[in-house]
Amino acid sequence: MSEKAPLLHYRLTTSDAEPTDGSKRGRAKVCRDGRGSGEKPARKLGVVFGVVTPTLLSMFSVVVFLRIGFVVGQAGLYQSIAMFLVAYVIITMTVLSVCAISTNGALDAGGAYYMISRALGPEFGGSIGIMFFFANVCGSALYVLGLVEAIMSVFGIPEEGGAASAGPLQVLPSGYLWSVLYGTGLLFLCFLVCLVGAHIYAKAAFIIFIIVTTVLVSVFISFFIVRPVGVVLPSVNSTSLTIANFTGFRLHTLQSNLLPNYTVDYTTGAMMNFATVFAVMFNGCTGIMAGSNMSGDLKNPSYSIPRGTIAAVLITFITYNLLSLLAAWSCDRCLLQKNYSFMGDINIWPPMVTIGVYSSTISAAMSNLIGASRILYALSKDNLFGGLLVLTRKTSRSGNPWASVLVSWLLVQVVLFAGKLNTIAGIVTIFFLLVYAAVNLACLALEWASAPNFRPSFRCFTWHTCTLGIIGCLVMMFLISAIYAFASIAFMLLLLMLIHYFGPISNWGYISQALIFHQVHSHKPIFRLTTTTLIGVTAPLSFSSHLCLIQVRKYLLMLDVRKDHVKFWRPQVLLMVANPRSSTGLMTFINDLKKSGLYVLGHVKLGLLDGLPSDPLQSCYESWLSLVDHLNIKAFVNLTLADSVRHGVQNLLFITGFGYGLDTVCLTKDPTEHRSPFFPSVRGTEEDKDLQEEEYVSLIADAVKMGKNVTLARYFDQFNREEVLGSGRKTAGKQSMTGPFVDVWPLNLLQPDSHGYVDTCSLFLLQLACVLQETRTWNQARLRLFLCVEAGCSMQEEEETKLRVMLKKLRISAQVQMVTWDEVVALHWQRQGGRETGNLPECAQSEEMMEQEERAQKEDGNEMFPNNAAQLTEEYICAVNNLILRHGAPRPAVRFLYLPRPPADINRYRAYLHQVDLLSRDLGPTLLIHGVTPVVTTDL
Repeated sequence: MSEKAPLLHYRLTTSDAEPTDGSKRGRAKVCRDGRGSGEKPARKLGVVFGVVTPTLLSMFSVVVFLRIGFVVGQAGLYQSIAMFLVAYVIITMTVLSVCAISTNGALDAGGAYYMISRALGPEFGGSIGIMFFFANVCGSALYVLGLVEAIMSVFGIPEEGGAASAGPLQVLPSGYLWSVLYGTGLLFLCFLVCLVGAHIYAKAAFIIFIIVTTVLVSVFISFFIVRPVGVVLPSVNSTSLTIANFTGFRLHTLQSNLLPNYTVDYTTGAMMNFATVFAVMFNGCTGIMAGSNMSGDLKNPSYSIPRGTIAAVLITFITYNLLSLLAAWSCDRCLLQKNYSFMGDINIWPPMVTIGVYSSTISAAMSNLIGASRILYALSKDNLFGGLLVLTRKTSRSGNPWASVLVSWLLVQVVLFAGKLNTIAGIVTIFFLLVYAAVNLACLALEWASAPNFRPSFRCFTWHTCTLGIIGCLVMMFLISAIYAFASIAFMLLLLMLIHYFGPISNWGYISQALIFHQVHSHKPIFRLTTTTLIGVTAPLSFSSHLCLIQVRKYLLMLDVRKDHVKFWRPQVLLMVANPRSSTGLMTFINDLKKSGLYVLGHVKLGLLDGLPSDPLQSCYESWLSLVDHLNIKAFVNLTLADSVRHGVQNLLFITGFGYGLDTVCLTKDPTEHRSPFFPSVRGTEEDKDLQEEEYVSLIADAVKMGKNVTLARYFDQFNREEVLGSGRKTAGKQSMTGPFVDVWPLNLLQPDSHGYVDTCSLFLLQLACVLQETRTWNQARLRLFLCVEAGCSMQEEEETKLRVMLKKLRISAQVQMVTWDEVVALHWQRQGGRETGNLPECAQSEEMMEQEERAQKEDGNEMFPNNAAQLTEEYICAVNNLILRHGAPRPAVRFLYLPRPPADINRYRAYLHQVDLLSRDLGPTLLIHGVTPVVTTDL
């Protein structure tokens, strides 16, 4: 991959960018699986239509109308509010995890399945996806049958008395086959809506939402304006009429409904208790994924899902508690316990509540049907089950997965023939809870892995909330039904093993590798034992140390570089230390920069082993480890003996790294040297103090050829960590609102012909700066991003917009500053003769010329710098240096600059190093960075 590659597979280009001819041809091709063009279908849904409306309807369903009185009548107001608080704490923990994962990258179709599979891998994601699919299928059938029963209770002819005892409205024939027929008709209506597309479903759901909202408003109004009245209770095995009172707002009524009074449920004959009532109430709160299931149809899932889901949860929580308070304040306990449909009896227009029940139930059935189809479509796209789901990949021209909708509808129809689904209803809820627990587990694993690319824009979560969500979901599973809970977990494990042994190999990355790596390098005893063992410092081990060593060996053998993935990338730094006495500031800074990555201190001792009686390095390790302890850093030490520094660095680059190879080498060559009295001399008096320029640049060139990122550190002898970090906390004894500044210049300042900044090196520059800001000690730091533009150029606003969009997609918080550098860049063009100060060509012509030069450079990435290096003057480079200094107020703690690739011609090594020296002269602590490996991704 060329360093100028636009990284299309990381979605860093904007939609208005001009496609290449090849991309145009690729979009015109028709896929063999019938999905139409390769271009992604347009996403049309926003926050309200795509997330808030389906989530509200799914969470309300019939519980808001038929179960509020049941909960308050059995548990009392105090315990009812406590139940809602506990339930919504569990739900909120899951919602926080959903929001975190959904804002960490581009979210595709599949909702919860997509989040879990991309975080925990295909085995866990596929098994949970299948269970989530069946839960939605059975949930849709349950809602359809519930709607049929609600309709038959009003319009159906009683089976016992027949037509003679039927009322004027009871005209529909009753019976099993008739119920299946009615359910088939209602399901076919839902199928037609979902078959047309998500936009029609969203409009239908919004209409139903308006109806349900109107019904709820009428319920609230009825509590206030309806006068006290007696309500006839449903007769159960009795011919006498029983009447309970709606008293209106009475203090005596409220006091009588505060405490629990558990009795026999008149519909089932079972004795109620806290657990059973809580389980019934919790069933109505498990619709939080309805909006996430629409992720493939949302315009901006990362924006819509957090805002829409949180808004829906808050609205339902407030509504449930207000209804509970009003019911306890105005209804006798007998009315609440013996008539679950009392809201219709006390409504200003009784049929209004019946309409609300029908509307909310049909919307919940549609929500589960379209959710099941999206999950099935995502499973088929990921090809986890081979050719079994190949037919469900077909979509319409608008992108609607009609084949998945058809299969989902057929399966729901099969479930309808089962008739009564009371036994399935419990396990469906448990399936949903298991999915919620898996979402929390995925977020917990990502948080514990501590990968730099996991930086969701939604930060209101911790590993504590994830753990609490997992525990809450598991407790609720066993509270509802321990047998069903064990059965669902066993079913999930069975699917997991089947996918593991028979499923295809994915390229989504392995969270297990990231967790193992983090465990090895973050656990202090394991880390210290690994350090002393791997470098050859041996000593008698205690029993605990021996066990720890076995654990280290197990972890290291489990690391597999073939399973590495860019989304779990973290810095793997080899810091070459010539003299530790002058590098203590740099060593502590790199320790902050590594962010739980691999950190190795390397040192080359000149000499040959042939003329020595023993290895002279063994006696040096103890001093190096003492320095590591003194500086309180987590670093391995690797020393080597070689005939030249270049050969020694090559050896270290080849052999350093356990399981994962190093990807970054950091070199330093400061002009001054401040010595620390702590560390003794490590260099002999006969050894040269400095490298030759050619050998120093050869180190950079060798590292680049080996595919390593290179960082040159300058002036870190001036870096005082305590002073820099202290300035962000206190200023003159007062708390400061601004932390230290970190300046980033992502443009190749030594190649002014290029105006692009979205290349591998620039992205690596941004990633390192962001990693530094994410560490605990630098979390108050503020990034300042400088973009050099020419005044009046037509591309200025476009470049700034593209840069801000890119930062948003990468979840990087930075202050963008546009720097006008016409006078500086004019010095370069004057040397070329292409521009004169008083006679500048048109900006469009210059842009076209730069684009032509860049295209020519892309043909041979190794010759990018030499063609331009000979044309740079010291006057231009000094002007760039002054430009950086002028825009350095307040003074930054550290600067990140773009380091060009070394020239291919070794005769230009000296000029190259001289230009880098002029560029960074007197800038204070500065990192000049050249990145060659992709380290960022916008994929989940």
